[in-house]
Amino acid sequence: MLEYVSGKEGVPKKKKRISTVYLQLVWNNLGVRPLRSTLSVVAISLQIFLILLIVGLTSGVLADWRARAQGVGADILVQPPNSSIFPAFTSAVIPQSVGDQISKLPGVARVASVLIVVDSHSFNVIYGIQYDRFTALSDGFTYLSGGPFQASNQAIADDLAAGSRHLRVGDTITLINRQFVICGIVLHGKGARFFIPMDTAQDIAGSSGRVSWIYVKSAGNTDGVRAQIVKLLPGYRVRSMAEYLTLMTSQNLPELRPFIRSFIGLGVAISFLVVLLTMHTMVLERTREIGILKALGSTKLDICWFIFVETLVMAVLGILAGLLITFAVCRLLHHTSPTLQIEIEPAWIVRAILLTILGSVAGGIFPAFRAAQSDPVDALAYE
Repeated sequence: MLEYVSGKEGVPKKKKRISTVYLQLVWNNLGVRPLRSTLSVVAISLQIFLILLIVGLTSGVLADWRARAQGVGADILVQPPNSSIFPAFTSAVIPQSVGDQISKLPGVARVASVLIVVDSHSFNVIYGIQYDRFTALSDGFTYLSGGPFQASNQAIADDLAAGSRHLRVGDTITLINRQFVICGIVLHGKGARFFIPMDTAQDIAGSSGRVSWIYVKSAGNTDGVRAQIVKLLPGYRVRSMAEYLTLMTSQNLPELRPFIRSFIGLGVAISFLVVLLTMHTMVLERTREIGILKALGSTKLDICWFIFVETLVMAVLGILAGLLITFAVCRLLHHTSPTLQIEIEPAWIVRAILLTILGSVAGGIFPAFRAAQSDPVDALAYE
């Protein structure tokens, strides 16, 4: 049986020496195969990157759309039956005259119809609007340069869209396969990135006399006005803006959950397989060192802990690299694509870190068990 002699601080000297050996072996093992260790760390960092970037993009897009929908200034949103909450998937099927009917209801202050079209090249959502009615919903546009429409071939761009395309007032831009002249650049946050006259949008979409959504602003009694619209338009989706905004979260969109979970599962699988392969190879290569440790008195638990420490070191390095790569890519995307919003929540950073550690530890279980079960005599004789 191994005996320990207490040192000055009451720590067993031999145990202390073995712990020091463990730490030296951990760093030496990572440095013996620097390329393999680097690739392992990069692969682990990929899990952090995948989870945070996908969730950040999803949350950012939804948060951006919530802010823009709220910025329109309406209290109620009227959509056609069976329509999506996303504007890009909404067809122009509402008769434009419906807006006039809603405006006659008691308690209705403002009504503005919009026709939504999506540019197939840039995937930008474009609003066809009746300028006076749309701007009356709120305080109007905040112009950074230029002014309202003066012709059917003119368009208004928000500052983010203009910045990403380096647009100025008077520049020509192709939207929906048609040439438009930028007449104004406004502060972002009013629904769409680009705005064109309603008649022009209806002509392009082949939807004469029809619109996609109707924004309604009440005189104060939002619930009462909503009830009247529901009665007037049975079958239509009539939501208060507060209700609509609560739907724009990844938790309330079941279509996004499998997508996010798939990437999370892929990230965990990557870290698990990488650690399993790396640590299993390490155990095979260091059979003699493990035998020496066991001959010096290391228990099975000590050997398992030695393997897990090296696993955690790789995981921590991978986590740090993953966070660094993620924020660097986010910064680059923000610079190159200002309209692309990425929102990384602290809660998801914690989740990504915990999932990475979980996958790494799971991958180290089998190699640690294999190392602990090795016979010291056989290990010392191993060539």
